[in-house]
This record gives sequence, structure tokens and C-alpha cells, in this order.
Amino acid sequence: MACSCRGRSGPRGFPSRNYSLSLNSTFPESGWRRTWPTHLSLPTEAILRKSENMTTKLSGKVALITGASAGIGRACARVLAEEGARLVLTARRQERLDELKQLAEKLGTRAISVLGDAREESTAKNTVGAAMQTFGRIDILINNTGVGNYKNLIDTSAEEYDDMMDTNVRSTFLFTRHTVPVMLEQKQGTILMISSMAGLYGFGGEAVYCATKFAQVGFAQALDKELRIHGIKVSVICPGGVKTEFALGRGRTQEGVNNSDMLEPEDVAGAVLLACKQSPGSRIIEIQMRTMAEPLA
Repeated sequence: MACSCRGRSGPRGFPSRNYSLSLNSTFPESGWRRTWPTHLSLPTEAILRKSENMTTKLSGKVALITGASAGIGRACARVLAEEGARLVLTARRQERLDELKQLAEKLGTRAISVLGDAREESTAKNTVGAAMQTFGRIDILINNTGVGNYKNLIDTSAEEYDDMMDTNVRSTFLFTRHTVPVMLEQKQGTILMISSMAGLYGFGGEAVYCATKFAQVGFAQALDKELRIHGIKVSVICPGGVKTEFALGRGRTQEGVNNSDMLEPEDVAGAVLLACKQSPGSRIIEIQMRTMAEPLA
């Protein structure tokens, strides 16, 4: 069945012209068809080309994901694999990584994994090295590794402080530090920090956690100024609470998380995908996410 529409007035700011749209030539994936008239105005054609570029799948792109074995990392791996990206996965649980590799292969793409602790520089070096040896490039880096500690300051030990700083901040620095030279050579790339609304607003009982997440936001903002001129995009995703193992952290219960109105990992993965699929001439700086059940802060 064919569908067509006609009119005389273009969108505001564009010339008024006759235009027609007909679904009569095959779209590659859906089987629908289309034809564009030769008199379609150039500005509108440019918009259509930009829209098509933005929705192009990530086929051939290589995405490195830290903390990939569960939660947001796993959800990101799945959604990027569904879009055709090849995956470089790192985490501390080999069996989870193996399961995720098998899932990626079922979705028609390739994946490799590197077992290791993201807080260790050797893990970052080994993971970047494995990506280059296997795929020869890294297009997307998702700094997802993190840990939460939801305690009042006087109940937080120096060891817990070090653990959060190393896991949330040091790992972000290490993987970015060893991936950026690859992207500079390529003259393109996308770096994403999975931060938090706690990186934008202070919350009582989370002072040290907030400090680590504010650090990620500042790191991303500074890197955007440093790397944009080299064709590298830097974005930060700031979700509220998400129903994952991470949400338990130290100080919450499984029942409390399950019964909450927190975001789902797939919600955050959708925002990550949006940032990864921007057209070459645009970049997303920051995304703030809350459920409809929560106020902004």
C-alpha cells in the first residue's frame, strides 16, 4: 500500500514549495519504499541527510566498556551490540563476561573480554592493547565502573574513601588516559562517563560518593575543552538511582531497591546510545536522568 502527502508550505525558515512524499521505493531494512522529488528544497534535503546520518547503526564501530558484567555496563553492551558495534568488555567476573560475549555473538557481532580490576593501570593497558590487537581501533569508551557508599561522613572510613576514589575516579582516569592516544591518532572518538545526579547535586549521607561523581563531571567538562578540537567527543551521563547491584552499594537493601521507583539499566543504556549515535558535527555534553516519580534534586 502506498502513502503520499502533498503541501505548499515548508517548515518555518525554509522556502515555500510544493513537495510530495511517496513510499514507493524500498527502504533497506523495513521493506517500505520512498521517492524524493527533484524539486525538494536543498535545506530540507540537508536535514534529511543529517537525520539519516544520526540514525545510522554503529556497524563497524568498536566500543570499550568498563564494568561490563552487570547493571548499566551490561545493558550498554547489549544495546550497542544490537546496533552492530563490536565490543571490548572488561570486568572482574569471567563467567559474566563469557555470557555477554555469547550474547553479542548471537546478536551478530564480535566481542572480546579482558578480566581485571579497573582500578589497576595494567587492566587499562591490557584492555586497550587487546582492542587494538583484535580490532585496530577504539571508537567509543564507556567509563562505567563504579561503587557506592551511602553513609554519613562520620561512619565512613579512610579505607572506604580510598575504595570509592579509586573505583570511581582513578579507573575513569586510567582508561581515558590510555584510550585517548588511540582516538587522537584516529582524529575521532566518543568518551562517555557514567556519573550520577550526585555529581551535580549534593545529597546528605553521600558526601564522599558525591565527591567522586563531581570529579567525573569536572573531568568530562575539562576534557571536552581539551579534546573537541581533535574530533573527540566527551559526554557525561548523570542518572538518578538505577536498579542494579551498584544501587545496593553499602547502606541499602535489595528489597528497598526492588521496591523503589529507580531507573532501569536499559533507561541509561538508551541515553548512552543516543550520545554514541550523534552525527559527526554534533555532540552531547551532559544528560541528566530522573524517573517520573522523582523531583530533579
